Amino acid sequence: MAKDDNFKTKDASPSFMNTLTTDLKEIGRTFKEGDWKTKLSFVVFGFGSIMRKQFLHGFALLLAQIAALYYVFGFGWQYFSKLNTLGSSKQGYNPDGTISKGDNSFLILLYGILTVIIIILFIVLWRLNVREQYKEECLLKQGKELPTNKKTFLSLFDSNFDKTLLALPVAGIFLFTLLPIIFMICVAFTNYDYNHQAPAKLFTWVGFENFKNLFSFNSSTGFGFTFMTVLGWTLVWAFFATFLNYFLGMAVAMLINRKGIKFKPMWRTILVVTIAVPQFVSLLYMYKLFASDGLINTYLIKWGLISQYIPFWEDPGLARLMIIIINLWIGIPYMMLISTGLLMNIPEDLYESAKIDGANAFQCFWSITLPYMLFVTGPYLLTSYIGNLNNFNVIFLLNKGKPQSMELAGKAGYTDLLVTWLYKMTVDDTNYKMAAVIGIMVFVVTAVISLVVYGILPSVKDEEGFQ
Repeated sequence: MAKDDNFKTKDASPSFMNTLTTDLKEIGRTFKEGDWKTKLSFVVFGFGSIMRKQFLHGFALLLAQIAALYYVFGFGWQYFSKLNTLGSSKQGYNPDGTISKGDNSFLILLYGILTVIIIILFIVLWRLNVREQYKEECLLKQGKELPTNKKTFLSLFDSNFDKTLLALPVAGIFLFTLLPIIFMICVAFTNYDYNHQAPAKLFTWVGFENFKNLFSFNSSTGFGFTFMTVLGWTLVWAFFATFLNYFLGMAVAMLINRKGIKFKPMWRTILVVTIAVPQFVSLLYMYKLFASDGLINTYLIKWGLISQYIPFWEDPGLARLMIIIINLWIGIPYMMLISTGLLMNIPEDLYESAKIDGANAFQCFWSITLPYMLFVTGPYLLTSYIGNLNNFNVIFLLNKGKPQSMELAGKAGYTDLLVTWLYKMTVDDTNYKMAAVIGIMVFVVTAVISLVVYGILPSVKDEEGFQ
């Protein structure tokens, strides 16, 4: 007689092939040893449960099967069948002057991907259905009672409440996060751009051609020079935007927390005001302030300090420097607030012992304050760096990635980050294929940095170090 152990995997961490082999053997054993209700459930989901009066399980599985089959064969198959070509019938005019719709590559790709996912989920659901039917049969043969429908329903708000609570968020993540990501990845392997916009024109698969163009230094078709320029500036910007804010914010917090400093709440309030004002307002104001005809240039010329305006936003080097400096005004208050709370948790006994041993202020900071701060805020530093790699707001609201140059492709500017360049490629240049490729590269860069840095963080390597 089969026991419940049949449903458990013996190896705690088996390989994929071992798992697949074990699962196939279990399916075969289920069909061989199961009764007619279980065997029929291989075709009609939930049939065994319905016959055993487990109506809630049975009808839920049956309705899921009907919905999936209706979608695939009633709607999705017409798109799935054309997924390999993304359409062949172009939009045109009929002899009577009416417009023939033709194929829509965009919809074929979108609904084709969705159909593939539905088919995969259908297979998973079929496997869960078979396992559930056989489990119910085994329980009955062992003389045990199956839970009543009322008990099963109430479990959705008790023991299985986590599944009930997560059902809607998981569906939302699937529809609004997972599906768009898969769609974007697929677009990177097509020629979807301004000249191939659905439904007027079709686009098709081009393999790795877009990735080759991204790393090509051909002056006419290659994006290699622009990509390396933007990537280099993105990494430099993220480094300075993270670590300057980190150390200067910590320094400001230490300065305000020093004994003898008066009006501490006032200094903190003044700094917090800079982040209380929306960036949409403050960054646009900063851009106008340092413009060629802005207040800074106007008064410097008026006072005779300069003879012509300083190209704060026209010169690439100055523009990048200005962005880093202005970001300090925004970022230091955040780090000051974080550091203020953490610095108060460092025991005063450590500093007193260090001073008795003859340590000066810098040695106390280097040996006590900094190691503690790095240990506690290591994960914050990593997330802050990753956030700055994708810091769309500061760059776009401040100067929209300018100055632009004919040397850079895809309407990129010298202060564009990868994420703002991706935006321009999508909205301004309508080069969706290259925008998708850049999106993939953004993921690759952030993933590599996250994996490498996370493994060397003190809080990860030496978790017990400050316990």
